Amino acid sequence: MAIYTQLDFLRHGEPVGGRRYRGQIDDPLSEKGWVQMHAATADERPWSAIVSSPLARCAAFSEWLAAETGLPLSFDERLKEVGFGAWEGKTPDELKQAAPDCVFDFKRDPVRHRPPGAELLEAFHARVTTAYEDILAGHIGGHILVVAHAGVMRMVICHVLGLSPTQAYSINVASAGMARIKVEQKDVRRLDALLWLTSGPRL
Repeated sequence: MAIYTQLDFLRHGEPVGGRRYRGQIDDPLSEKGWVQMHAATADERPWSAIVSSPLARCAAFSEWLAAETGLPLSFDERLKEVGFGAWEGKTPDELKQAAPDCVFDFKRDPVRHRPPGAELLEAFHARVTTAYEDILAGHIGGHILVVAHAGVMRMVICHVLGLSPTQAYSINVASAGMARIKVEQKDVRRLDALLWLTSGPRL
């Protein structure tokens, strides 16, 4: 008999300061970001629990939603965004002024063109996939909302689809975008499937 578990990964909305390589800088959501998150979760709320990154742009909304719904909430340090090293806090345009192709080269090959001082891709992938497996193991048969970051969602999608993490930046994850993953388990056999990835609310 099959057991089904679903995990909805929700990216945070726009933070204060707009689009930039934020990494682990702990900026809160902007007013627009709050609106995006409310819109993304306004209708269907099928979840049995919430797991969140502890960074403010995820945690504050997760706390609000848990209070609103009565769902249990936990935080997992492994769901933090990748550390971007020297790029943290900078916009793509600022980076391109110094090196016009740096962002393009990074997305094409995030191993050889990693920002100086950034977290290694292999280490980031390992911590995210370990978190994914632990969340799944702790909520078999449930439907979990995981509030996290674009990089985390890219690593999870690569893991589910059997892609190399070097392909992660070919996956676009919009502000307040959501990915639904369905896991079917039969004895020791398991099938993880990406059901959909939304573009986020249009505001």
